[in-house]
Amino acid sequence: MEDEETTHEAQDLDKPFVLSDPGRLKALAHPMRRRMLTHLNIHGSATSTTLGELLGAKTGTTSYHLRQLEKYGFIEEIPERSSGRERWWRRASGPRDLRAPHPDQLAPEDRAVLMEFHRIGYEDDRALMDRFPAAYRADPDWTKGSRGLAHMTKEELNAFHDEYVALLLRYTRQRPEDAPSDARPVHIRLFTIPADEESSD
Repeated sequence: MEDEETTHEAQDLDKPFVLSDPGRLKALAHPMRRRMLTHLNIHGSATSTTLGELLGAKTGTTSYHLRQLEKYGFIEEIPERSSGRERWWRRASGPRDLRAPHPDQLAPEDRAVLMEFHRIGYEDDRALMDRFPAAYRADPDWTKGSRGLAHMTKEELNAFHDEYVALLLRYTRQRPEDAPSDARPVHIRLFTIPADEESSD
């Protein structure tokens, strides 16, 4: 992204940035693009060839999806590493606190994109939860879990969420290369679901 909006965003990377542009949501509502972003977030920079080998896809396919992610500012090329037809990519130094829009912030015809964005994301989250027992058995020092139930007002829930995100950002580095040598990537998730709609059993 090389527009005024991008320049403004870069001034405060921890300020909440709402993905209210349907194009940005569409860029993220694709399984392969999400896997590519996850790889770049965990392992650092990569080329379309490297990603294609990892994901079992042709280089032309990964190149297309990388261009879509670049178009909306989620990744950026590393000019000093790129040469000829080999282009290296990394996570862009844009806003860190990315938030999905409220459905009311989108036009009715664009809300299906938001639902697909959530569906794909929570499919990934369910897969992570399925891995939890085995991960805990293998390395309990690096596998943490927490459960709770609280009675909150809507305002309190919003405040709780904002405080949680602020805490998360304290420990979130922009790129893997910025982490200490003994750091490991860890998945972190927060769910809140109304409990008063559940059956009593």
